[in-house]
Amino acid sequence: MSFIGVLPGALHYIASGLRNVDYQHAGTVPNIHPQSSHPHAVKIPDGLYTNAGISQPSSFLAPQKTYNGDYDDAKDIRLRIANGGAGQSGLIGAWANAFIKYCVEKKGEKPFLVGWYLGDTTESLGLLAAGSVDIAVTYNEAAEKQSLDTQSATKKIYGFRDHFLLVGPKANPAQLENEDDILTMFNKIVTMGNADLVVPPGDREPTRFLSRYDKSATNIKESELFVKIGQVPWGLVYSKWYHQYPRFPLQALRAASVLSEYTLTDRGTWLSSEKSVTDGLEIYKAGLDEVQDDPLLNPAHVLLGSKAESANEDIWTAFMDWVVRKDGGQKVIREFKTGNGEVLYSEAPAA
Repeated sequence: MSFIGVLPGALHYIASGLRNVDYQHAGTVPNIHPQSSHPHAVKIPDGLYTNAGISQPSSFLAPQKTYNGDYDDAKDIRLRIANGGAGQSGLIGAWANAFIKYCVEKKGEKPFLVGWYLGDTTESLGLLAAGSVDIAVTYNEAAEKQSLDTQSATKKIYGFRDHFLLVGPKANPAQLENEDDILTMFNKIVTMGNADLVVPPGDREPTRFLSRYDKSATNIKESELFVKIGQVPWGLVYSKWYHQYPRFPLQALRAASVLSEYTLTDRGTWLSSEKSVTDGLEIYKAGLDEVQDDPLLNPAHVLLGSKAESANEDIWTAFMDWVVRKDGGQKVIREFKTGNGEVLYSEAPAA
């Protein structure tokens, strides 16, 4: 699909159409209800899910999915986990099912359910602070530190490593090169994006960058990279190459593919996306475990909330211990693969 010569307003219309399609895909939109009619719905703090179009007070969030560890007689949710991308990729479900089996087989617990509540880093930490969930799996150290400093969270552990990717159209209108570092690549996108606005190209796609613009860890990371090169495109009216698309990871990557735009995503989302999405894009830079202080490394931390359900203290205490064990949560990380056999995440580094 080509958008050569398409005006920004028309691109906005196309993106709006993409949102309508995205809402039909399970797992990409929070399961929000105006009332607490769902048996496992939790209260949403007012103003937390505004990017999802929620302005009505006293709304509720139901689990995106519940997991039973293959025990059909499990009825009650005893652990509530908030997360975005790792839930969409299926890792939270893999953790949940393995943990339930561990509790039943090794600790003598009766079968129970684990609920996954969809939220980006900001939303997940907001749910944790309110006591709406017990655990948040998040990706921004500054936000996590604030959660600990305000005592919204009482414990933080390293869960696994994901890796940011800069991806974009195969035509590569910004002329990114393999030897470029990530800051050079962002500089080229800015320079060519501005140039294409002044003189629209007639023989190729214009240079555009899709931002999730939603206070997610991905949006925060991309903003850090822009700031490091002295750019704040979200604050400038004339930066029309900067496309604000506040949606969850799978939706954002799909839109970037359809619209031939550069974007920052993560390896888990990339490998969890449909082939029709990734076939339209190229990976130009990827985070690496081997590179110390790689700016594209995306560590995921597991935070325990100070308002976690006290009746289930034995369960969430066990989870925080199990998730870092080599034969527990880290074994799930090692073995968690796509249908093509590719490993999505890396284990947490040794403490």
